[in-house]
Amino acid sequence: MSLLETITIGAIDRIPLIDFGNLLTATPEEKHSLALQIREACVSVGFFYVKNHGLPAKCVDDLLVALNEYFSLPEETKLKLRWRTLENFKGYKPLLGANVEPGNRGDLHEGFEIGWEQLNASTDDDKTAHARVTCGENVWPSEPAGFREAMLNYYHAVFAVGEALYPLFALALDLPETYFDDKTRRSAPIMRPLHYPPQDGPVDDRAVGIGAHTDFECFTILWQQPEILALQVLNSEKQWVGAPPIDGTLVVNIGDEFARLSNDVFKSAVHRAVNRTGIRRYSIPMFFGMDPDVLIEPIPSCVDKERPAKYKPITAGEYLDQRLKAMYYKQMSNHM
Repeated sequence: MSLLETITIGAIDRIPLIDFGNLLTATPEEKHSLALQIREACVSVGFFYVKNHGLPAKCVDDLLVALNEYFSLPEETKLKLRWRTLENFKGYKPLLGANVEPGNRGDLHEGFEIGWEQLNASTDDDKTAHARVTCGENVWPSEPAGFREAMLNYYHAVFAVGEALYPLFALALDLPETYFDDKTRRSAPIMRPLHYPPQDGPVDDRAVGIGAHTDFECFTILWQQPEILALQVLNSEKQWVGAPPIDGTLVVNIGDEFARLSNDVFKSAVHRAVNRTGIRRYSIPMFFGMDPDVLIEPIPSCVDKERPAKYKPITAGEYLDQRLKAMYYKQMSNHM
């Protein structure tokens, strides 16, 4: 069955769960089976859970301790590292410092953004040597102790999961398993741990943790705090479907670059986070893309006479630069 023949129409009511199992030792047949499951999830909803992904629990636990300590610091202390320029976007993002959904009153979360950095590197590697708009130098707070180490240990552990996903996405798109190898050598994912304070007061649909949006790059890997339901995905019937935390899993969702590459066969689903639990919530998204000079255009297996190419070619760097500047210029003008 061709990729275009897998397209389905219908309102999803749940997010698929995929077991990675022994991915590193998987046979070609087992990888193909995983790719078919990923294809079905990406075509039908654009979201899926992953279990047995290999992310050590200690990386998560250590980072949560560091995040709790950091976000509990006085606001004036955190604001010392507030992002200031469009050159790197790194550092602290304050509460209500963003508003991704026009018409809302601001996103009720704060975050801290980093990019690629080796924990103990003495020289630049290929990723840091080719800095781009999202790859400027990281900034680090002086407290709490161990914050940088906890952030980078988690970053590199999830980076390994993302590296394992690219070949499966290639197979799911009817491409060679190595298709993305030379397109992601210099790409440096962005990680943005988020803290959602308790949301009190009357319910207001214009005041949510983060408003309805799609992600910009290829795909996102998300850790979300157990037992706190906040993530919601919009289905084809314009209904919000909950994506509750499942213990031991990560959430993967398709971004706009993969939607463009697949000519919208893979769905970049609209999603939001609404934390009305009365307690604080943490989530840790990490955004994976392609090298800045890679041309993003619909691949042949996703184009035919009935489904002509929807997007003009654009490089990954140009596309991300446009999206980030549009978002940050808007947010800066709204908060001056």
